Amino acid sequence: MDSFTIARVIHVVAVVLWIGGVAMVTTVILPAVKRMMSREDMLNTFETIEGRFALQAKITTVLTGLSGFYMIDYMNGWERFLYIQFWWLHAMVLVWFLFTIILFILEPFVLHKLFQKYALTHPEKTYKYIHTAHWILLILSIITIIGAVAGSHGLYFI
Repeated sequence: MDSFTIARVIHVVAVVLWIGGVAMVTTVILPAVKRMMSREDMLNTFETIEGRFALQAKITTVLTGLSGFYMIDYMNGWERFLYIQFWWLHAMVLVWFLFTIILFILEPFVLHKLFQKYALTHPEKTYKYIHTAHWILLILSIITIIGAVAGSHGLYFI
């Protein structure tokens, strides 16, 4: 097995764990947390689960970024970013960039404090905002995955 194949395996597994986790949080955990009776239970449960997933998401986004960069560089595929039929490459970088900014900058330095401030006083509004943001990121991720799988096998939507 060559280094490119290893990088691709790492890339795919990391994306599955990362976006699969986002799907689990979005479609299962957030709806369950929103149905809890106690605001304190909502906050504690969400923070516990999201905090554990955040570590997984950080590790997998780093692995995704490193392996993706390695594969593009290995193939000398930088020119593909100039062509619209490779839109999915741009989408992968965008999704990776958004999650990286959220996980490593916004969440620890801004969003965590805002969540704690508003979750106890405005729980419904706070969870609705969080759930909507998760759905937007998940849908963008799924569109990117569809484009990447199809595009990497020669099917271009444009």
